[in-house]
Amino acid sequence: MSMRHMVKVRGGAAVAVAAVLALTLAGCSGGSDDKPKADTSPQKSAQPQGTGSSAPAPKPTEVLATMNGDTGILLTINSAARDTDGYLTVSGQIKNTGGQAFVATAPWRGNELTASGSSVAGASLVDKAGKKRYLVLRDTEGRCACSTGISRIGAGEAVAFFAQFPAPPTTTTEVEFSLPTFATATIKISG
Repeated sequence: MSMRHMVKVRGGAAVAVAAVLALTLAGCSGGSDDKPKADTSPQKSAQPQGTGSSAPAPKPTEVLATMNGDTGILLTINSAARDTDGYLTVSGQIKNTGGQAFVATAPWRGNELTASGSSVAGASLVDKAGKKRYLVLRDTEGRCACSTGISRIGAGEAVAFFAQFPAPPTTTTEVEFSLPTFATATIKISG
């Protein structure tokens, strides 16, 4: 497909998405339907605030591992999910707990997948039981199946990350996750 046709396809897709969003928003607008309005003023509660709430508490984010890196950088892994297509996706966040912006992210991309630019392509998994190491997946142009564009993390800022690997055998329930400049951590696989 030529670049000209790709631009037309992308432009058409953008118009279709915009049309769907416009219709969705129009359907949600607060038009008059002559129904009596419910009282929206705050109600006084007989219970003290913060206790006895009938709303369910938000589900806490699971933490599989926390790894320390350079200069106050903290990597938290929240998920290591195996899918039916034979992939394992590890996701979480990288947080700068320091007082200055962190820009030393180049080692995270590794040496093999440089086509991805600033990324977490240097991540790897080790299946100790199967004695096998898994690297981040990549496409035919050498770009990783992982988070890219992570070149600066501001003070106190957290950025989400993911990295996709070939899935180890279903008998493997734990792997070691490593990313250059961070300590290695053992994580449990779900799915």
